[in-house]
Amino acid sequence: MVLLCTGTYGQEIKPNIVIIYVDDLGYGDLSCYGATQVNTPNIDKLAEGGVKFIDGHSPAATCTPSRYSLLTGRYAFRKDVAVLPGDAPLLISTERPTLAGMLKKYGYQTAVVGKWHLGLGDGNVDWNGKVSPGPLEIGFDYSYLIPSTGDRVPSVMLENHHVVGLDHEDPIKIDYRNKVGNDPTGIENPELLRFPADEFHGKTIINGVSRIGYMAGGHSARYKDETIHYQMLQKARAFIDQNKEQPFFLYFAFHDIHVPRLPDYRFAGSTNMGVRGDVIVQMDYISGELIDHLEKRGLSENTIIIFSSDNGAVLDDGYSDGAVELLGDHTPSGPFRGYKYSAHEGGTRVPMIVYWPGKIEAKESNALVTHTDLYASIAELIGHELTEGEAPDSYAMWDTFAGNSDSGRDFLLQESVTLSLRHGNYKYIHPTAKTARWIWNEKKIESGISTEPQLFDLSKDIEERVNIAGKNKKLLKEMQAEIERIISNEVTRK
Repeated sequence: MVLLCTGTYGQEIKPNIVIIYVDDLGYGDLSCYGATQVNTPNIDKLAEGGVKFIDGHSPAATCTPSRYSLLTGRYAFRKDVAVLPGDAPLLISTERPTLAGMLKKYGYQTAVVGKWHLGLGDGNVDWNGKVSPGPLEIGFDYSYLIPSTGDRVPSVMLENHHVVGLDHEDPIKIDYRNKVGNDPTGIENPELLRFPADEFHGKTIINGVSRIGYMAGGHSARYKDETIHYQMLQKARAFIDQNKEQPFFLYFAFHDIHVPRLPDYRFAGSTNMGVRGDVIVQMDYISGELIDHLEKRGLSENTIIIFSSDNGAVLDDGYSDGAVELLGDHTPSGPFRGYKYSAHEGGTRVPMIVYWPGKIEAKESNALVTHTDLYASIAELIGHELTEGEAPDSYAMWDTFAGNSDSGRDFLLQESVTLSLRHGNYKYIHPTAKTARWIWNEKKIESGISTEPQLFDLSKDIEERVNIAGKNKKLLKEMQAEIERIISNEVTRK
């Protein structure tokens, strides 16, 4: 059934929607957000012509939870979502409404291209046959995927239900506990590596890089990291061309700038920050090519582009690739404390831009916003009334995303090892008994967690150094009560 769209402006509205979701891009990693050691002219173009949010947030400080919330409008903690292994089953129930599925009901063609990391199959995937259920079972018409993420096997591309380029005489076998096959591993053969890896990332070597997990077979299907972004771009262009006469939704999920960072030769050495800086430039170039393609096809004025990142920045995330040593004066989290994994602002405060030429005026917005609200806000734009249980934690605020209002979230939840809450300029970090020492021991990142409640006034203490919980009992009680209300009540829409 295809429904007509009577949107917020009292007329039928079916703009194309493109979400460009970058991986591990920090608040300070773009020149339009203050970076001086790297230049990102294509994203700067979006910022100069759209709504640039300076208090925009990913739903969580890690990738899988953020992607879950983006596509479902539901907090990831409700399903106890964590970063998934490469052989995890499909995380999103085929019964749960998704952003893609909602748009599909309104005549949209829907596609996901790039990193998935939301699980595939039913827990016993046959990579040599039909891999299902997956994106096609939860609202997408087309998918071209890195099944999990680049540092995890299987290191292949999956188009719709099948591995691309697979030789069935060389079947794939995956195991995350025991070694399979005879391929060398990073632990056993470190001399074969392009850069050192920790033990967790030290399993099967593919393209000179050891991965998480063991993989045997599928040699003809194994991707070359340096060309994945070109393959993604080609598939996205093809999808746009095939559907330019009808509305479409494209979820373009970058692998850059996640590890392993292996820029193509044309970008190698384009910054003084080593491969991490170079893949930021690479990401900007591919984004520019995608934007240019929309313009060349005459689609830009009927296409909303939403650009953001799944969590904050990270430097050493399992590979010693020079990101730490070559950082120089660059500040990946901008002025904020914390990185990916952290409960501090740097864990979830990310670049966020909404661009719709001719429809949205350029401005910088202070509104407190999160990707979780994109579901309900896009539904509001096209005139879809959410049903009971659909996008239960998503708030409709299209006017805010379009820059027509400066009203954002009153309370905004942030997920990490614990739950945090923003309320205006106040930041509350819920106490937890979890230690998460690995975040500092392995990543050299402050987790931000404590067994005691923490409250910060970001207007005076943007680095979250002075805990004012003891002197603000009334506000602390209000923040704690709101966290408990969110936890106990799934339907949080007001």
